[in-house]
Amino acid sequence: MEIFEAHRERIITSVVLVLGFLIIGMIDNFFIMWLIFGAIYLLAFKEAIQLFGIENDGLVPLATGLWLIVGVYPYGDDLFVLACVVYASAVAFNKELRWKEFFPFIYPTAGMLFMFTMYQEYGVMSLLWLLGVVAFTDIGAYAVGKSIGKRQFCETSPNKTMEGVIGGVLVATICGAFFGLSIVDFSVAFFVSFAVAVSSIFGDLYESSLKRAAGVKDSGDLLPGHGGILDRIDGYLFGAIVMLVLLRGLV
Repeated sequence: MEIFEAHRERIITSVVLVLGFLIIGMIDNFFIMWLIFGAIYLLAFKEAIQLFGIENDGLVPLATGLWLIVGVYPYGDDLFVLACVVYASAVAFNKELRWKEFFPFIYPTAGMLFMFTMYQEYGVMSLLWLLGVVAFTDIGAYAVGKSIGKRQFCETSPNKTMEGVIGGVLVATICGAFFGLSIVDFSVAFFVSFAVAVSSIFGDLYESSLKRAAGVKDSGDLLPGHGGILDRIDGYLFGAIVMLVLLRGLV
């Protein structure tokens, strides 16, 4: 009860988010998924603009246009590469353009595009698998870190311990392997879950480094107890890229 009271808002928000995802997953409608993912993406994109310290009102309409294309073009990861080529060409043509303004089209854009493409190619169960691995990484890292954690993992996130990270990865790998059985065999599911768990740790660290550079505690305040959208999906943004690449290479 003490743990619940100490993290009441965070736990309630987490339960609501998980229930919402499960309901949307059971409906499993492409258009609804596209709308939900699009809303999450644009909110995260706006937060990223703030974290990167960018002042350009024209970026959000461009991100909106990109997501509209995602609704009719089935390979979102291709769109990310194409966006890189287009912007590199624009920077070469116009010396007033800065690469810094492209950063939000890398983070969180790449992760969201890969995540939605994974849904299109491998179905809603792949998203449930991703959700399970990242969630168990967080839960395992917190539980093990609080109980036996002593050594700091890195300076970027002082509260993370080496013991917690190892515990979180182990828990996520074992549990995630069973989540993936509907898509691949156990050995592949085990390896993919391990890689996604590790990548989610560094996804969390990357967002922490952005917040530290920006001098803020959270990326936003939309989610009670969690902060902003990026604070909740940071691990998924890295994990989705790794999972899609490995599924394509191993399946």
